[in-house]
Amino acid sequence: MAVRVKICGITRLQDLHAACDAGADALGFVFYEKSPRHLTVESAAMLVRDLPPFVQAVGLFVNAGADFIETVLQTVPLDLLQFHGDETAADCMRFGRPWIKAVRVNQDTDLLKCAADFDAARGLLLDAWVPGVPGGSGERFDWSLIPPDLSRPIVLSGGLTPDNVAEAVRRVRPWAVDVSSGVEASKGIKDAHKIARFIANAKEAS
Repeated sequence: MAVRVKICGITRLQDLHAACDAGADALGFVFYEKSPRHLTVESAAMLVRDLPPFVQAVGLFVNAGADFIETVLQTVPLDLLQFHGDETAADCMRFGRPWIKAVRVNQDTDLLKCAADFDAARGLLLDAWVPGVPGGSGERFDWSLIPPDLSRPIVLSGGLTPDNVAEAVRRVRPWAVDVSSGVEASKGIKDAHKIARFIANAKEAS
């Protein structure tokens, strides 16, 4: 199975083109004001309009109000919603769009229960648990904490880089990998060479 690759935190048109040219399957657009990769609704709409066919647009939200998410959906043609906060399954389902739920993993995380609680999700995005940070920390977690019999597809995130993504794909065998800071020149600014290496290494390992 060829692993899918999502490049998250796209803020510039040139980064969008670099990711698509390198073979990204999905791009992430962040609607969380505390993130250095945050976009306005108008900026996100402009970027998503430039996506080529068959590359998914993913909108990332953290405890966002339903009215705000509805406003985004009226303007930005998102294919998938990604929830990174304390949202319940009912919160995630109310928009009638496919969605995934992010889970921050440490030794106390019951991933089997998470998979059962969010059984309507297209998958679980597994990220590192860092106090006070809902995601995008660039920290790696212990992959051995992932049970082999999760009922939902895994999107592996957290501290992935062009140098370790092949190992991650071989060891975890996730459905997809997700990277943001690991392919950046600076916060919110992607590095086209790192993107190309990341995608090539991930695909080759799978």
